[in-house]
Amino acid sequence: MSNFLKRLKPLPIKKIAISLAVFLVIVGSILGGAISDRLFGYRILDKFFPRAGVELPSIITRQRILTEESVVIEVAERVSPSVVTINVTKEQSALPFQIEFGPFGINIPQQRQENVAQDIATGFIISSDGLIVTNKHVVSDTSVKYRIITKDDKTYEVQKIYRDPANDIAILKIDPSTSSGQALKPVELGDSANLKVGQFVIAIGTALGEFRHTVTTGVISGIGRSITAGSPLEGYVEQLDNVIQTDAAINMGNSGGPLLNSAGQVIGISVAVSLEGQNIGFALPINIVKDSIENFNKTGQFSRPFLGVRYQMISKEAAILNEVPEGAYVVEIVSGSPAEKAGIKTGDILTYMDGKRISEAEGGLAKIISSKKVGDSVELTIWRNGEEIKVKTTLTETQG
Repeated sequence: MSNFLKRLKPLPIKKIAISLAVFLVIVGSILGGAISDRLFGYRILDKFFPRAGVELPSIITRQRILTEESVVIEVAERVSPSVVTINVTKEQSALPFQIEFGPFGINIPQQRQENVAQDIATGFIISSDGLIVTNKHVVSDTSVKYRIITKDDKTYEVQKIYRDPANDIAILKIDPSTSSGQALKPVELGDSANLKVGQFVIAIGTALGEFRHTVTTGVISGIGRSITAGSPLEGYVEQLDNVIQTDAAINMGNSGGPLLNSAGQVIGISVAVSLEGQNIGFALPINIVKDSIENFNKTGQFSRPFLGVRYQMISKEAAILNEVPEGAYVVEIVSGSPAEKAGIKTGDILTYMDGKRISEAEGGLAKIISSKKVGDSVELTIWRNGEEIKVKTTLTETQG
């Protein structure tokens, strides 16, 4: 070992100095070029290696646009055959255009009744045997005949309508064998439990009751919104909580149509649009619809627990400002409902049900009621005129 070490000779100082100088020159050139490029915009290498005409940000932007376009095109082509138009026939009075002039004056022909067909809403197929989901409010008129028109322009008579009393949902039944069109293609239902604000969405519907299979895009603008849906005239005045807000164009005629994610799965059902602003639409989360469908498949009808109050949720912030508890502020009581029998009054604030806080942040009253069953006895904590009282009632079944 010692002999080996003896044979090793140290490198000459001159060679080390030259190597170090070369290294420093190379490093200095690289740093100098980078500094001149960033600080002075003088791109030395561009003289010898010209750049391509397209900047990297432009390429990324173009790729993003092409990717988004591809997603929309693919989803529209795949899902549109599962989206249907709801058509209705109504009798309307018609006056002939011509007015006859006779020897004794003007003869005005009598009015005649004629049937007029009109597209009014949208729906989507959930089973190949003819079940279609839409909004309840678009099929609320029991005096008219409804028809389903598919993407390939085949027409089916609606044989039965099942209306959900607790949500703005209806299931229509048609007979696929009555038309020689393509086999009914169900949509794929997604999951609305983990939606995010800013998530890309696609809406398909019969816009303005005229333009079938209109495709619009946008994002989820908000989640957990509260809106009032239904009609007191129908005996249904429940509040719809946890609805999805979107800026995708949802026009009249889009009601009942699907709101889709980028995978083409239905994550919501278009339900309403704000008339006071632009690009403010709402959709029921598909998980609510899935619960209704599951219940319908088991019983053949909608059987849901019903309390019978119309209310407005009081947020935590509003509660602090008004010095009242957080909860559901009762606006109206349905006659003969469990709420009325329990002695609940207009102006009450429902704060707890069976010990569970009624909070807007946790889904509100509707979410707690949806976790109950018909016939369940519940205890409600009520704030009334500064005092807290407790009442009990039994949730009843309301069928559409």
